[in-house]
Amino acid sequence: MEDLLYLAHRIPYPPNKGDKIRSWHILQHLAARYRVHLGCFIDDPADWQHTDMLERLCAGTFFAPLPRLRSRLRSLTGLLRGEALSVACYRDAAMRDWVRATVAAVKPRTAFLYSSQTGVYLDALSGLRTVMDLVDVDSDKWAQYAKAQSGPMRLLYEREARTLGRFEAQVAGQVDACLLVSEPEAALFRDRVPQAAGKTFALTSSVDTDRFSPARGYPDPFPAGGPMIAFTGAMDYWPNVDAVCWFAREILPLIRQRVAEARFYIVGFKPAPEVQALAGLPGVTVTGAIADTRDYIAHADCIVAPLRVARGIQNKVLEAMAMEKPVVISRHAAQGLTGLQPGEVAVADTAASMAEAVTAVLSGQPGMPDGQAARRRVLANYGWEANLKVLDRVLQP
Repeated sequence: MEDLLYLAHRIPYPPNKGDKIRSWHILQHLAARYRVHLGCFIDDPADWQHTDMLERLCAGTFFAPLPRLRSRLRSLTGLLRGEALSVACYRDAAMRDWVRATVAAVKPRTAFLYSSQTGVYLDALSGLRTVMDLVDVDSDKWAQYAKAQSGPMRLLYEREARTLGRFEAQVAGQVDACLLVSEPEAALFRDRVPQAAGKTFALTSSVDTDRFSPARGYPDPFPAGGPMIAFTGAMDYWPNVDAVCWFAREILPLIRQRVAEARFYIVGFKPAPEVQALAGLPGVTVTGAIADTRDYIAHADCIVAPLRVARGIQNKVLEAMAMEKPVVISRHAAQGLTGLQPGEVAVADTAASMAEAVTAVLSGQPGMPDGQAARRRVLANYGWEANLKVLDRVLQP
C-alpha cells in the first residue's frame, strides 16, 4: 500500500453527524486502499472519545485541539492579515509541524485535503499530488448570509465572502484537483474560478442506504397524537436555525389551521437559544441531542427542509428519501439534487406554498411525494460505492 496524507478541518467521526458523514465515508474508502496518515482538528470535547478508533484505522494520526476561544482569537488575526476569518482560525503551528514531519518521514506521494481551510498547509505539501475537497463553495454561502443580515453583520459577512472567494481561487491554483459536493456546485465553482475548470469535479455526496432503510425496525419516539412533522440537523448551524424559526413561526400556524393536531419536532444537537425559544410555541418540540435521528425520521408523517440559505446536497433530505418518507423542501434545499422527477419530493418556497404541500401530505391528498419513488432515486444516484469512484480517478490519474 502507498502512504497518503489526509488533512481535515474537523475529526471525520462520528458518521451520524451531518458535517462528518462525507469526510468519514471518504476516510473509510481511502483507508482500504492506502496507509492513511490523518491530521485533523477537534473543536468539540465530546469527540476525543473517537480518537482510539481512528488510530486503529490509520497508519498515523495527529489531533489538534481547537477550543472555541482559541478559534475566535485566531479568527481575529484574519482581520489584521486581510484574510477570511474562517481560514485564519485553522493556522496552527503544531499541525504545520506534524504535516512537515510526516511528509519528511513517510514521503507520501499523495495528499487529500478536506475543506478549504486546510489549504493553509499547502506550502508544506510541495511535490505531492494534492486533491482538495472544497465540499461547497463556501464563499457563496457567506454571500447568501450577508443578504439575510443588516448593519455590521452584513458588512462582516460580505467581507468573508470576498476574502474566502479569493482564498478558494488561490487554493484551486495550487492543487491538482478540486472536488465539490454536487455537479451544480462544481459548475458554480468552474464559473467563479474558470482557470480551475479543467480540474474541478463533482464527488456527489451520498447516503448509506442500508443504514437508512425502511426495512429496519425503529422504536417510535413520538408521544400519542400527531400527525408529526420533523426537521433533523445540527441546531447550532445558522441555516438550520433560520429554517426552523421560519417554519415554526410562519408555516406551522398555517398548517394547524387545517390540521389542528399537527406537531413540529426539531431534532438535533446543540439547539441555539433562538431554537430553544421555539419550544414555547403551540405544537413545537425541541429535542436537543438524541441517540438516533432514524427513529424520528421513520415515524414522522412528513420530513421538511425549509432552508432559505443552503449549499450543496442536504444529508437530511437524502436520509429521509432513503427511508421512503414524504419530503417537502425549499428550492435552496433541492438545488444540489440532480435527476429528480415529479412525485419524488415536493418543492415549495413561500410560507403559503410550503404549508399547502405539508398539509396535503398530512391529509393524504393524491399527487404528493411517493416515498418508494424517492428511495429509488437515492439508490440510482446517491450510493457511496459508485460515487467514490471519482475520488479514485483523481488520486491516480
